[in-house]
Amino acid sequence: MSPFRQLARGLRVLFRRGAADREVSEEVQQYLEESTAAFLARGFSPEEARRAARMEMGSATAVREEIRAQGWEDAIATLLGDVRHGLRLLRKSPGFTAVSILILALGIGSSTAIFSAVNPILFEPLPYPDAGRVTMISPRRDDGSKAGGIAFGNVRELAQRQEAFQALAAFRLWQPTLTGPAEPERLEGQRVGAGYFRALGVLPALGSDFDPAEDRPKGANLAIVGDGLWRRRFAADRGIVGRLVTLDDDSFQVVGVMPPGFENVLAPSAQIWTLLQYDESHLGDHTSREWGNHLRLVGRLRPGVSMERARGDVDAIARKSIAAFARPSWAAVEYGFVVRSLQDDVTESVRPALLAVLGAVIVLLLIACVNVTNLILARGAQRRSELALRAALGASRWRVVRQLLTESLVLALLGGAAGMALAAWGVQALVALSPHDLPRLAAIRLDGRALAFAVGSIPAFHGSRGDLRSALQQGSGRTAGGHQTTRRALVVAEVALALVLLVGAGLLLRSLRRLFAVDPGFDSRGVLTLQVQTAGRHFPDDAARHRFFAEALEAVRHVPGVASAGFTAQLPLSGDADGYGVSLESDAGESEAAFRYAVSGDYFQTMGIQLRAGRLFDDRDAQGPLVVVINESFARRKFAGRGPIGERLRFGPSAELRTIVGVVADVRQLSLADTGSDAIYLPARQWPWADRVLTLVVRSHLQAPALVAGIRKAIWSIDKDQPIARIATMEDLLAASASERRFALVLFEAFGIVALLLAAMGIYGVLSGSVAERTREIGIRSALGASPGGILSLVVRQGFALTALGAAIGLTAAIAASQALVGLLFAVSRLDPLTYVAMVALLLVVSLVACWMPAWRAARVDPAIALRAE
Repeated sequence: MSPFRQLARGLRVLFRRGAADREVSEEVQQYLEESTAAFLARGFSPEEARRAARMEMGSATAVREEIRAQGWEDAIATLLGDVRHGLRLLRKSPGFTAVSILILALGIGSSTAIFSAVNPILFEPLPYPDAGRVTMISPRRDDGSKAGGIAFGNVRELAQRQEAFQALAAFRLWQPTLTGPAEPERLEGQRVGAGYFRALGVLPALGSDFDPAEDRPKGANLAIVGDGLWRRRFAADRGIVGRLVTLDDDSFQVVGVMPPGFENVLAPSAQIWTLLQYDESHLGDHTSREWGNHLRLVGRLRPGVSMERARGDVDAIARKSIAAFARPSWAAVEYGFVVRSLQDDVTESVRPALLAVLGAVIVLLLIACVNVTNLILARGAQRRSELALRAALGASRWRVVRQLLTESLVLALLGGAAGMALAAWGVQALVALSPHDLPRLAAIRLDGRALAFAVGSIPAFHGSRGDLRSALQQGSGRTAGGHQTTRRALVVAEVALALVLLVGAGLLLRSLRRLFAVDPGFDSRGVLTLQVQTAGRHFPDDAARHRFFAEALEAVRHVPGVASAGFTAQLPLSGDADGYGVSLESDAGESEAAFRYAVSGDYFQTMGIQLRAGRLFDDRDAQGPLVVVINESFARRKFAGRGPIGERLRFGPSAELRTIVGVVADVRQLSLADTGSDAIYLPARQWPWADRVLTLVVRSHLQAPALVAGIRKAIWSIDKDQPIARIATMEDLLAASASERRFALVLFEAFGIVALLLAAMGIYGVLSGSVAERTREIGIRSALGASPGGILSLVVRQGFALTALGAAIGLTAAIAASQALVGLLFAVSRLDPLTYVAMVALLLVVSLVACWMPAWRAARVDPAIALRAE
């Protein structure tokens, strides 16, 4: 028969099953008639001829299967039959089916969701051409770590002396206010060097890139807008290129629109870009604000240039200073630069948490695989007689194996479908639970490859092995014993893997509790924060900005419910990080970095920051001598053995000396886990220039929603055009500061609970099967005088032995796996004995509960009934 005819017959099986069966029956009947005619010709009587023909043909069913085996219809028809049979069997065992599908769904769904989240962040290349060539360049500290920012003088020096990069661009955040016919809107954006988009490798889809000639002081005001802003605010008008828009009361010409889907991992919320336009004429002047270390630097390597060569190139520049590039001591780069890929840079903070969670979900997937395999083994043991009977009736070994594999495939597909639904929900939940600063958050979506991997990782289910004929022998324990040994080994593995997850969750829980027990250095209760920006021609000079903030603060203090209020240039735990060089008068020019806080007089009282020595700021400091307040860490480190009050220091871009008038408690600026950061506080009016953006802190007994409207009204009574943003309570910021650890903890807890339940189910299943198979033995023991308590103890000991062995193996594995959590732990050792003891105890308690029901059932076995059943 030709392949095309075989295919046609196969398709008829799918769509015309009845007709295909009739064709096969006709072929069988034709064979019988031809064989009968042959026997008649040999002298047989009609009855004898028909009987001889049937005996020669054998089983009609076997012949039909053999005929079908000659073409495509065998694979298709048999598969459909096996699937229907498998569905009927699964329907007859609803408990087994439901538990198996649930376990598969948990394993497949959770692993798919986690991998869908981790893959675009850690493993997929960034969405830029030749993404591996995009790098970040940062000054290196003396301990080898990267510093937070880079000074523009260093950027200029690198740009003019390096040979490894084809594009370099500095950038910083920018928050302009867009005004026009519609309501004013504060936008998130960036001020960037002209080569920013060339460094990333993505150019505007409409219009053109920035003109490098305009990246200079008093250059043209140019802007590039994002696709989302273009569609939302400008109705996707292609005539936007060349049009003027008003930002901070200045006119900017739109020169380009970025392509849809452009993913800016360096500032995910940015919607608009303009040029840096730094004034290079002041770079040699130590009093210039251009030396602030508040820029970041991105570059694209030239083709063929390795990362190692680039590091050597910039380090050589750092080691060899030349007169053309003056370096103030606090902007020096004597330790060189850190050069690494953009992907490594943006994922640095989240990598430990994501890898730990990925490892946890792989462990959970393994537990799910083990549990389903255990269920299949138990079900196979129950079906030994059925399979042996089918073999005795003529079914070949391959036919039985094929049926079992088809049933397993049906179960896997049902579990996979449920897992897909769970994964889709899980991805949405992960996005909602993720820290707000998680890189590439918008790129997280259900990953089909992850789903295929999870479904494919389910092990091949137990098939037909051993001597099927021995299953007919009810007294034979060889097959049952083999099954029980395998199932017990799988339960031990489940317990061990579950303990790994439980220990991880326990360590993270203790770490998070200790983290939140840390004194942040301020009293977060009842403190509301709002970021206030000054923009536009309303503020032609620094005096106008100082006047606006002073008047706004006074207005806020009169809002009903406000107990105290103050302004600060940067807010703890908000993501702000503004640092400048500080040196003591006696240090002969040696300088180190410290956080800068330009604050109003009531800031300390409002935040609840405790005074340790000296005094705080008051009205006399507005126009008086230059003064500062330092934190305890700086005082301990620089003034060990003597009082700092009255000592003088230099801070920031000014060479003037400032007198220390007070010492306050340390405040955790970047996170609760940070310790010992130096901090310098000074009156806002004593900083060389007025900050464009300050954060208002307000202490009140009222709830935040009841307070916000009154504060906004008070500020807008001074100037209604100034935007107010980033409204949050300090308690919210405190909680968000540990978001990565909390994210990992929530997932580890969820996985740990599921793993514990699966392990308990495994123990219960093994003991239940053991009790069922040992019913005769238990009956004999009871008949010989064994007490119910003794039988109960026997079964419980069996379960506890499995748990103890699994716990011993799990402890070893947990000790090794806990190394992956070191980056997420705070003030807790990865070998914390209390955690290990508590998790083992929890596992034993759950194991006891899982052992109790089968043991109780065994203790109630009636000897007479058990022996009669045999």
